[in-house]
Amino acid sequence: MTGLIETARRLDALGFMPSKSGNVSIRIEGGFRITPSGLPYAALTEADLVDLGLDGRVLAGARRPSSEWRLHAEVYAARPEAAAIVHTHSPRATALSCARRGLPPFHYMIALAGGDDIRCAAYATFGTAELALSAIPALEGRRACLLANHGVVALGTSLAAAETLAREVENLAGEYLDLLAARLEPVLLTPEEMVAVTAQFGGYGRLR
Repeated sequence: MTGLIETARRLDALGFMPSKSGNVSIRIEGGFRITPSGLPYAALTEADLVDLGLDGRVLAGARRPSSEWRLHAEVYAARPEAAAIVHTHSPRATALSCARRGLPPFHYMIALAGGDDIRCAAYATFGTAELALSAIPALEGRRACLLANHGVVALGTSLAAAETLAREVENLAGEYLDLLAARLEPVLLTPEEMVAVTAQFGGYGRLR
């Protein structure tokens, strides 16, 4: 069974991709392979996956690709180092995105996304080119962002890395929302402290 299907099923079981939402892809020669539109993840087979060029041309597969194929295409075009993309509707991060708020450096694990914050992209209708393009500036210098009133996008140099990051964004969003719910003001790490965290992560291989 392909890693795409296994990843989609794991995230579905966690409640990160409810009601057939979310999507997962990997870069392939000439484009990317993505989960299809409208199929329960438990029922997916290899034959259901769709290969697309970065221009949206179907290279292989009989199913309709995920409605968010444009998002994946734009990210792959803009980020040549990205080998995989995970897009979830995980509950805590999605809740935060509905307030159109990103995650500040309240916890050192923010650095896992590549910088000292995780931004929230500008709102655009799901499945549109506008949404795909809104994610690109939010991902500049980052490996993850929130999509306003929508969910999470995480990319990685492997499918495992993208999945791990999507899971961590959800964890961080939950912690941040808990702080806000308790009416506590988080003490943010300084830029210098975040630089030190990034250097420490590099030594442990956490950002690979």
